[in-house]
Amino acid sequence: MSKASPQQIPVVVLAGFLGSGKTTLLNHLLHHGGGTRIGAIVNDFGSIEIDAMAVAGQLGDSTVSLGNGCLCCAVDASELDVYLDKLTRPVHDVHAIDVIVIEASGIAEPQELVRMVLASDNPRVVYGGLVEVVDTAEFDATREKHPEVERHLGLADLVVVNKADRVTDAERTRVLDAVRAAAERAAVVTASYARIDPELLFDCRPTEERIGQLSFDDLHRHDGNRSDDGNPSESQEPDGGRGHEEHLHAAYESVAFTSDVAMDPRRLMAFLDGRPDGLYRIKGYVDFGTGDTLNRYAVHAVGRFLRFYPEPWPAGERLTQLVLIGAGIDAEALHKELGACRSDEAAGTPTDVTDATHTRDVPHASQGERSHVPSIADERAMWGVLRYVQDKGDEAPDAPEAAHMPSGT
Repeated sequence: MSKASPQQIPVVVLAGFLGSGKTTLLNHLLHHGGGTRIGAIVNDFGSIEIDAMAVAGQLGDSTVSLGNGCLCCAVDASELDVYLDKLTRPVHDVHAIDVIVIEASGIAEPQELVRMVLASDNPRVVYGGLVEVVDTAEFDATREKHPEVERHLGLADLVVVNKADRVTDAERTRVLDAVRAAAERAAVVTASYARIDPELLFDCRPTEERIGQLSFDDLHRHDGNRSDDGNPSESQEPDGGRGHEEHLHAAYESVAFTSDVAMDPRRLMAFLDGRPDGLYRIKGYVDFGTGDTLNRYAVHAVGRFLRFYPEPWPAGERLTQLVLIGAGIDAEALHKELGACRSDEAAGTPTDVTDATHTRDVPHASQGERSHVPSIADERAMWGVLRYVQDKGDEAPDAPEAAHMPSGT
């Protein structure tokens, strides 16, 4: 069950010029999201199978249709908040939606869409990334007709080079080189029929763990085992769809990092400030040790956007557990860099010896708790982290650059 909590609902912006495959990608996410309940805001949803939505009354509330032209021109941030509120309003303190995808029209301006999401006053949502879809076969023609595609790629957090199966290997390599050059730090993945692993964009949540609104996966279990393109579903394949999933997963890499030693706040922030090109998402929990003995910090990082969510420690062992997801990343190097972010407290060495005298024991602390009140040095070390904790009264940044600048600027 997903209770409404400080963990916000990510809003993913899906952009790309006409014919690139945005709607195909959205359809793929809807039908292969592993039970994830996806809310969609779209300009024209004629191809997103309205009949399937009508099967369950609740699904009608998880899609917002905009038939009045380009989203970034048709509505402003306050109007977008109306749609976001409709999709994210909790029912009996339970989130009805796990993620929201905004499919922009082919003429939308990605920078404006990002700005609108960041300017949202809805406290239940958080920026979830800008995904730009590119047609490999038509890339040169698109760039000639729309020179602004270079700028769009530079804004993206993830680029999906779609229809890669329609060109020769040499042509695909040439287009990929051009896209990577324009996309700067973004992760770049190739796809056919816009099929990418949904886990690259958001956490897939098993349906059995939640109650509330049905996902598209739930509907299609009762839809004659047909997929969104009319072909047999993955469950009918000889390997039960595992080969399909493993093939999609091969398009990106993931790094799992666990530490029973607390992380040094300054070292971790330095790592986050300099995270390498191609690293798209970071998720998990961080133990900052004496920096905050009462809370662990959930991490939400996508592209160059970063946010921390402090929450009370649950009972049990205190660990830092992180998963890093990207394309073309060096897993071994990332793991080594994270290991270097561990603090020195395990060896009994204060982070700042000059302020160590300000550390004192907590009266009546239980044996399993750290009997430590943050020193002045601990508090100073946490300043960089706390910059990315959004208080309930804080306003979201009002410019797209705020989400796309390095986390330490």
